[in-house]
Amino acid sequence: MEFPASQPVVSRFEYLAEAGSTNDVLVGHATGADAAGWPDFSAVVTDNQTQGRGRLGRVWLAPTGKSLAISTLLRPELPGGGALPPHRLGWFPLLAGAAMTLAVRDVVDAARVPETADAAPEDRPPSHDVTLKWPNDVLIDGYKVSGILSELLPDTRGIVIGAGLNLSLSEHDLPTLTSTSLLLVTGSQPNADVVLAMYLTRLGELYRAFLAANGDPVASGLMAAVTQLCGTLGCAVRVELPGGSDLVGVAQSIDDDGRLVVKNDIDGELQAVAAGDVTHLRY
Repeated sequence: MEFPASQPVVSRFEYLAEAGSTNDVLVGHATGADAAGWPDFSAVVTDNQTQGRGRLGRVWLAPTGKSLAISTLLRPELPGGGALPPHRLGWFPLLAGAAMTLAVRDVVDAARVPETADAAPEDRPPSHDVTLKWPNDVLIDGYKVSGILSELLPDTRGIVIGAGLNLSLSEHDLPTLTSTSLLLVTGSQPNADVVLAMYLTRLGELYRAFLAANGDPVASGLMAAVTQLCGTLGCAVRVELPGGSDLVGVAQSIDDDGRLVVKNDIDGELQAVAAGDVTHLRY
C-alpha cells in the first residue's frame, strides 16, 4: 500500500503488510542496533495488526484492511537541548488523542459538505459529535472509533504512541457494541492515506508547539485544545482506579499534569486521577 500524502509528514515511514503490534515493532527499531536510523517523529503503520493491545491489557483486533494501526516515535527535546520534565509525560496520550479527535472531526465534517452549492439543508447528512474521552479514546456520538496506547522506551528517552483507527468496519466487524467506524458514520469509504496524513499532521503541530513552549501545556495551547475537545468534562463518571477501587463523581477539569480532576459524589472533594478506566454515566 502506498501512502504518498503521509510519508512526507514524518521523519521516517514504514508500512508493513502485517504486524503483530506496531508498537512492539517500533520499540524494537528505536532500541535496536539501528536506533539512530529511527529519529524523532518516525512512524510504523499497518492495516493488518494481529496482536494489537489496548489500554489495561485489552486486545485491539480488526479484519484485514479495515482499520489502521499507527505507531509514532517521539524523542522529545526542549529548545535548549534539555529533557522534558517527567511530570509532563502525562500529556502525550492526551496530545495524541487530541490530534486524532481533530483528524476524525475533519473527516466527518467533510462528509457533510453538500455535493452542490444549492443543496437544501435537509439534504445534508446528519451532524455528529466527535469528542475526546479522557485520556485517549476518540468517540463519535459516544461510540469509540479510535484508541491510543503510549509506551515509554526502556531508557525513558523516548515514547512510542500507538493509535488504532476503525476505518471501514461494518456492523458485523465491530469489536464491541460501543464501537463504530468512519464508514458507518460517513456512509463512504475513507481514504486511509488522507486520514493518516491528517492525524500525523495534527500530531506534529501539537507536539512541536508543546516542545517550543518547554512542555508548558498552557503556553503551548495544548491545555486549551484538550479541554475544548474533551467530552468527559462536565460528565458524571465512574473511574476504575489502578488499585481496584472506584471513584464516582463529576469530571471537573484537567490539571497541569494532564490528570482528570473529579469531584467525588461522596464527600464533594476534588481528586486528581492520573490513570484509570473512565465510564461516562448517564442517569
